[in-house]
Amino acid sequence: MPKIASLVAATVLLSFAGTSFSFAQQAPPAGGRGAAPAGRGGAAAPPPPPPFRITSPDLVDGSQIPMKFTCAAGADAVSPALQWTNVPRGTLSFVLVVHDMEPRPQRKLDDILHWMVWNIPAAANKYPQNVPSNTADLPDGSHQTNGNPGNGGITGYRPPCPPQNVSQPHHYAFDLFALDAKVDMQTATRADVMKAMDGHILAHDSLVVPFNR
Repeated sequence: MPKIASLVAATVLLSFAGTSFSFAQQAPPAGGRGAAPAGRGGAAAPPPPPPFRITSPDLVDGSQIPMKFTCAAGADAVSPALQWTNVPRGTLSFVLVVHDMEPRPQRKLDDILHWMVWNIPAAANKYPQNVPSNTADLPDGSHQTNGNPGNGGITGYRPPCPPQNVSQPHHYAFDLFALDAKVDMQTATRADVMKAMDGHILAHDSLVVPFNR
């Protein structure tokens, strides 16, 4: 009987030893699940850069555009101040396109252009309020136009002016593009600038404001 008891005890110990070995084999590697992926030298990979952003001290994305920046202000209408952050590495210039997203003249792809500025220097990070609208060439070397340049003496910012007494607002997008190239054209149409930009867009962001009157 003592010999049988010894054999049973040995079998139980071996069983526990095998179970422990099995657990040890299945244990997760150091760091466990959810650990940050290792970069060079085993260090954690750096986080992605923050996104490119356009903002304005004068406008709130999704909120009605103030009257002073629209045709409701008449001849006193001015362009809003704009600023941008987190410019991607390799940026050589910016393009600003301001357009009314609702109308589709002649049922085509283009909507209504209100302002376009191209060849904005890479060092720029803002535009002041009331950019001169009576000239195509700006002091920083950029150039501007709108959908109907020269009409009313305005070559630059043409303030939003949707039809009156229409309850449905129009939406005006301030699109800013960071490019890895310069758009060296002194005069250009929207189609010209879009074609020159194609294949050179590093980043893009929009600020959209509604307006009805």
